[in-house]
Amino acid sequence: MFYKGIIFDLDGVICFTDKYHYEAWKETADEIDVYFDEVINNRLRGISRMASLEIILERSQKEYTKEEKEKIAYEKNERYKKLLHQMSPEDLSAEVKDTLDTLRQRGCKLAIGSSSRNTKLILERLGLKGYFDAVSDGTNITRSKPDPEVFLKAAEFLGYAPSDCLVVEDALAGIDAAVAGGFDSAGVGEAATHGKVTYPLKTFSDLLKIERDS
Repeated sequence: MFYKGIIFDLDGVICFTDKYHYEAWKETADEIDVYFDEVINNRLRGISRMASLEIILERSQKEYTKEEKEKIAYEKNERYKKLLHQMSPEDLSAEVKDTLDTLRQRGCKLAIGSSSRNTKLILERLGLKGYFDAVSDGTNITRSKPDPEVFLKAAEFLGYAPSDCLVVEDALAGIDAAVAGGFDSAGVGEAATHGKVTYPLKTFSDLLKIERDS
């Protein structure tokens, strides 16, 4: 028996927008005169925009009000969205698309579980608008990973219990969220090193090799 539903994180799993996030955050940090580099950027993976901003502002000499922080985050996102328009279906690898198609042919329901508020824009740019059976993203949650809310809502949208779903993640915080929500998990990249990941994967297509105990 395989999983009825599979819930995918978006960035770092289905596609890679790290370079766009980095460019947008770097320009934003430069504007407010705060040091920012790729090491700091790596700390932002899998967490919300406002949580990311708090990490960046650790190096700031200035205290910002809530309103000022919201303005900075908004301006970063506007830069990021402009960069996202550079994306196209060519940014979706053949391995990922073939694996998704095969899982669907096997009868699995597929969902996205991402903290990003730009999820639908990214899916559209990749040529995946309407492809997934459910999309849970930053527009319908109040708590970001490692809270399991985004995955619990994705499972709810699919109509399945967490025990019937597999979460696919690349971030350690994403595996924490899966565990907290009662999901089995498959980890790619850094997430494959998590001590509680159910299936560490070497490559995305290894999803097709998973054999679940009934």
